[in-house]
Amino acid sequence: MEPIWAVGLMTGTVLDGNIDVALLKTDGERIERFGDYTLAPYPQTTRDLLEETLRQARAWNFDGPEPQIFREAEDVLTRAQSEAVHALVESAGLTMAEIGVVGFHGQTVLHRAPQKDRLGETRQLGDGALMQSILGCRVAYDFRSADMRAGGQGAPLSAAYHAALLRDVDTTGETAVLNLGGVANVTWWDGGERVIAFDTGPANAPINDFVKGLGLGEMDRDGALALSGAVDEARLAELLKHPYLTAPYPKSLDRFDFGAKMANGLDAATGAATLAAFTTSAVGKALDRLPKRPRRLIVCGGGRHNPAIMQMLGSRAGVEAVPAETVGWRGDAIEAECFAFLAVRVLRDLPISFPTTTGAPGPLRGGKIAG
Repeated sequence: MEPIWAVGLMTGTVLDGNIDVALLKTDGERIERFGDYTLAPYPQTTRDLLEETLRQARAWNFDGPEPQIFREAEDVLTRAQSEAVHALVESAGLTMAEIGVVGFHGQTVLHRAPQKDRLGETRQLGDGALMQSILGCRVAYDFRSADMRAGGQGAPLSAAYHAALLRDVDTTGETAVLNLGGVANVTWWDGGERVIAFDTGPANAPINDFVKGLGLGEMDRDGALALSGAVDEARLAELLKHPYLTAPYPKSLDRFDFGAKMANGLDAATGAATLAAFTTSAVGKALDRLPKRPRRLIVCGGGRHNPAIMQMLGSRAGVEAVPAETVGWRGDAIEAECFAFLAVRVLRDLPISFPTTTGAPGPLRGGKIAG
């Protein structure tokens, strides 16, 4: 198959109020060209709606009928993201007729990893058929459900794209990719058949929620609080006893599995520093479990903007950490690019999850196509 233009969409669980939209020219195996990328902000009313939707999703917890708010939020976010796609394509000097497929991840409102006696469950809000009718081109969506029905974790799905990026950077296993969104996940590739990926622990979500809860803004901007505080080492040592950190991969997390309550009773600076130290120490534990411990992490996602986290990756995870831009990648665009890439794989009927990434029973196809 010749490479085609695809658009990828992502809105993270951290709810930063933006839709990530990226153009990528790819055949689903190699990357031919990076296209335009933008952050399209949701209006405040939509942000408030999504916050309330996440609150109701946690109360629902896959028990009984879905909350009515899901339908309203799904319609609103699908229309907003469709508009964002159209705007990006137009600004790039393309037409929708030139777009081969749109990768529409949707908004994750709840994710529950599988247990020994229970399949996992996941819910992303996003109406692929509605988006297809608005945009008039094929839309790939519902990327995670097939994996979870087969007994997989449903996450992380970024491994195939991270490996494609690493192909042009380092195929020795000395370099891994760390994504710091609401949750942190790592991808390691030895340049051959082995791609390993899993959630290492929390990233931005608990820090953001902690700062919001104190009425100090949306996040610890520029890591100012954490850099001004001292880590509560006793608290950190207790947190690091959590069984998830030593559980074998594949494994995945919901953004609320590790919450702001980890810093209960701590002042703002101490709490932010301790949460940053926990995130980075958890990464260190994850790297110890890989077949070969990488010497370098290429860091993407919003967490790379936090100097406290980037510094602590060196001091507490024991690894050189560099922003994605250091190697010519666009750190804020990678997740959206990933779903453009995966959409083309869905179109080509190629696998998007693997035993060493999600725990799928074998290389597994996933996603649905509207159009």
